[in-house]
Amino acid sequence: MRATVYNAEMTPALPLAADTPVCLPGLLDTPADDFRAWLTERNQPSMRAAQIRRQIFANRAESFESMTDLPKDLRPELARSFALFSTRVERHLTASDDTHKLVLRLADDRMIECVLIQDEGRATACISTQVGCGMGCVFCASGLNGVVRNLTVGEILEQLLRLRNLTRSENDPGRPDLPTRLTHIVVMGMGEPLANLDNLLEALEVAGDPKGLGIGARHVTISTVGLPAKIRRLAEVGKQYHLAVSLHAPNDALRTRIVPTNEKTGMSAILQAADEFFDKTGRQVTYEYVVLGGLNDRADHARELARLLAGRKAHVNLIPWNDVEGLPYHRPNDGDLTNFIETLRRSGVSVKVRKRKGSEIDAACGQLRRKAEAEAATRGTTTASVV
Repeated sequence: MRATVYNAEMTPALPLAADTPVCLPGLLDTPADDFRAWLTERNQPSMRAAQIRRQIFANRAESFESMTDLPKDLRPELARSFALFSTRVERHLTASDDTHKLVLRLADDRMIECVLIQDEGRATACISTQVGCGMGCVFCASGLNGVVRNLTVGEILEQLLRLRNLTRSENDPGRPDLPTRLTHIVVMGMGEPLANLDNLLEALEVAGDPKGLGIGARHVTISTVGLPAKIRRLAEVGKQYHLAVSLHAPNDALRTRIVPTNEKTGMSAILQAADEFFDKTGRQVTYEYVVLGGLNDRADHARELARLLAGRKAHVNLIPWNDVEGLPYHRPNDGDLTNFIETLRRSGVSVKVRKRKGSEIDAACGQLRRKAEAEAATRGTTTASVV
C-alpha cells in the first residue's frame, strides 16, 4: 500500500503551513512568570495559566478559540499575543503501518522532522533536538549540511504534542488497537541530543509530569553519538532515562571513517562514560549499530564488537541502513546481516534488529525534510531552511 501524502491539495490531519510566517512568541517558550504577568495586566486570575496548560496537554487544544472554558473575549486576545504552536506543519505523511511523519516549519522558517510509530499498543514519538546536526555521520541525511541551531524547549515539546494529537482519541472507537496517548519517547531525530542537553531535559521534565504528558523516565531513550562529559552529566540528573550510544563500528579506525567526531573523542572514552552511566543509574546501555553493506557488516566486525562489549551489561540494536539519495552506501544483503547477527549471538551478545517502520514515507531521519526544503526552494518559497 502506498503512503498517504497530505499536502495543500488534500485534507490534512493537522493544519499545514500558512504563507504568513508565525511571528508571535510561542506560548510554550514564554516564561511562566511573564505569562502570569500578562494575565494580571488584563485582570485575569493566575489560574487561567493552569487552565490553558490543561487544555494543551490534556484536551489536545490546537487553538485558543477551542478553549471554551476561557472567557470569550480573552481567547482572541491570547491569539493576538501568542502562538499556541510556533511550529507549522509543512508536510504530514502517513504509512500503511500507522506510522506518521511530520516536517515542521519553525518560526524562523527552518525545518525539522518528527515521527510517530504505533505498534503493539505502543505509541512512540521520535523527536529532534537540533536543526541539522554537527556530528557528521557519513550515512545520515540529517547532518549533510551541518548544524544550524539548537531547538528551544517549546519546539521540542511541540513535536511531542503534535504527535500525541495524532494518536487515537479516547472517543474514537474506530481503531481500538491503536493507543490513545504517547507511551514512549525516543530522542533519535535530527541533531545530537546531548549537545542540547539543558533544553532537552527541561522538555522531558514537562513530558514526564502527570499534568504534562505523563511519560515516565523509563520510557524515554536518549541517543547520542558519544559525548563523554554530557553522558556523565546525564547520569548525574538522577532520572531513569535509557541511554543509547551510536557506535556503528567495533574499532576506532573504522568508526572515525563513519563518525568523524570519533577522531577527537575515541571509543575508549565513550565506553568508559557509558560504563559510569550504568554504574550510576543501573540502566543497561544500548549500543546502536547502523549496518552498512560491505563496510561494517562482516563476521570479523561482529567478533570484534563482541570482544569490545565483553563483560559489559550491554545490548546491541542493529539498524540495517535505509538508502538515502546522494549517499554512496547500500543496505546489507540478507545473508551478511544474518551472519553478523548469528556471530554476535554465538559470542553471547544480546542483539536485536530494529523493525523497519514507515519505509514508504522516508521515515529515516532527514530524508523528508531535505525533499521539503528542495521543493520549497524550487517553487520560490521564502525559507531559511535550506542550509
